[in-house]
Amino acid sequence: MLFSFLKYLQPTHYFQKFLNTNTSIFPRVEYLSETLLNQLNVDQNYQSKAAQNYDLSWQAIQNGYIGDAETYSKFETISVKDNYHFIRKYFNSAWVLYVLIIRLLSFHNPFIEIRAWFKTRSTQRQLVGKQPIKYLDWSSFQSKLIQQNEKVSVVIPTLNRYHFLKDVLQDLEQQDYSNFEVVIVDQSDPFDAAFYDNFKLDIQLIRQEEKALWLARNTAIKNATGKFIALSEDDVRIQPNWIRMHLKCLDFFEAQVSAGVFYPEGKTIPTERSFFALASQFATGNAMLYKQVFSDVGLFDRQFEKQRMGDGEFGMRVYLEGIKSVSNPLASCIDVKAGTGGLREMGSWDAFRPSHFFAPRPIPSVVYFFRQYFGHKATRLALLRTVPLSIFPYQFKKNKPLLVVGVCLTLLILPIVFYQVLKSWRLATKKIHEGPIIEPLLCQ
Repeated sequence: MLFSFLKYLQPTHYFQKFLNTNTSIFPRVEYLSETLLNQLNVDQNYQSKAAQNYDLSWQAIQNGYIGDAETYSKFETISVKDNYHFIRKYFNSAWVLYVLIIRLLSFHNPFIEIRAWFKTRSTQRQLVGKQPIKYLDWSSFQSKLIQQNEKVSVVIPTLNRYHFLKDVLQDLEQQDYSNFEVVIVDQSDPFDAAFYDNFKLDIQLIRQEEKALWLARNTAIKNATGKFIALSEDDVRIQPNWIRMHLKCLDFFEAQVSAGVFYPEGKTIPTERSFFALASQFATGNAMLYKQVFSDVGLFDRQFEKQRMGDGEFGMRVYLEGIKSVSNPLASCIDVKAGTGGLREMGSWDAFRPSHFFAPRPIPSVVYFFRQYFGHKATRLALLRTVPLSIFPYQFKKNKPLLVVGVCLTLLILPIVFYQVLKSWRLATKKIHEGPIIEPLLCQ
């Protein structure tokens, strides 16, 4: 990784891993254009030239660089001082202190650590996305994909959410791109086939008795007749240009995946997600991709059934294969977060907050995903970073004072938390021994 201290702060982030081609996604600075470099800020406060260049590469990716410059295939070791300078620039000071404590507790030289931490105390934090890279040709770009009018298959699994599904389907009726079908896999009980007669859409309805989300999505994809798969959900709201903006993004960036942005009802798109960038995550509630991608990497892993992060695992396979995926703010959708139906009826709505006090924390599929792709050490670091912050319910996840209280509470109930994590680890081990349940999609 660019800076070794990222292993403490982003231990299970896609970009920490090299692709299957043994290359990273971080561009070599010497291959970036002068125009792009002029949009970045050279930091002379690093001790080494390598650290200075890595910082520029980090800036490029964080600010939305999507290009074809040669990337780093290995990274030099960066000094402790330069690592502290880097994390002070891009992370909250509380996380910098966290890294110092972890380093001291893991028996790194305390004199070197404290000295480097202290000497970088004047480093000013810079917020990501304040100066995003501009793609000036976007507005005038005439998409051939749109002109060719290729068929799109919109995939929606649903479970006991007819009230919310009605809004999504009405949004689809308003789309300004017309050549699409809607493949719905309905697991509802009771099942209401007549509900779908109310919409002027090309609906391919599949009734599924088993309540299984990833089976539903896999079934829909296999039955889809479009060249493109647009993944949506039954409790979102979308704009009339949703399909068109996804297609335009795929065409403009010559990408295989357009990863749309979610934002909660009543809010706006977060600043760090408000511009085009290489996608650092994949969400099955808002994405469009060539159906061929599923032939290349396989369908969704059913080890995540009734649990979480199946879309994150699929996104990891896409990332490792070197398939270009672009975060697309212009194909955003509102996440309504329905209070009933869906995964809420299966007991695993949130990845890190268990359904009851002695249930595994986090959901075992999360640990399965982390261990499968990042190994045991990175998984332990990820759990150390996330578990204490998940003590309080989901609705308080943005409440900083309560997060601090949650960390303190974790120490007070440490035996219980340790039991929860150990249970999750043991169940994840069982999944690992069973192996992935990934069905291939045969080319049609």
